Amino acid sequence: MLENYNEILKDFENKLDKRVDRLKYEYSIIRAGRANPKMLDKVLVSYYGTMTPLTQMANISVPEARMIVISPWDISMVKEINKSILASDLGVTPTDDGRLIRLVFPALTEDRRKEIVKEVRKLAEETRIAVRNERKEILEILKNAEKDKKMSKDELESGEEDVQKLVNKFNGIIDSICEAKEKEVMEV
Repeated sequence: MLENYNEILKDFENKLDKRVDRLKYEYSIIRAGRANPKMLDKVLVSYYGTMTPLTQMANISVPEARMIVISPWDISMVKEINKSILASDLGVTPTDDGRLIRLVFPALTEDRRKEIVKEVRKLAEETRIAVRNERKEILEILKNAEKDKKMSKDELESGEEDVQKLVNKFNGIIDSICEAKEKEVMEV
């Protein structure tokens, strides 16, 4: 058996874990009827000439299910933050009182929910494709090891089975995460 076979398999599993974590992060940004502070992770604000993530320049809280309150540490940045939120793809108009910014999210329409579900499925499929690409890479490593006589034909077949078991496990995880997000999005 290949000396570092277990390390290679563990590394492969770690890569798949990272793919699933990335999917979870992407899903956390998607709006599903409730306000979520992570929706603001991609909002960048021009802070004295430097594009700065909003999350690094304000406290963000969710006092109600469909409202986010942003309290900037530098009150002079309220107008810039408003401008950045309007320019983002959040689809919400900020209101401010000079000190706080409120984002009130309207209820999602049925059509908008269906669009979001399509996006959710697309992200899941992209993750599955990434998993298949990772599988292709590790199988290439195992085949090269067999070709270089570092493992036998039987060990190669056993390795391919181990890899496929991991791929099936992670595809199941991806499917369940996707289903849960779809259910959350379609919930009225």
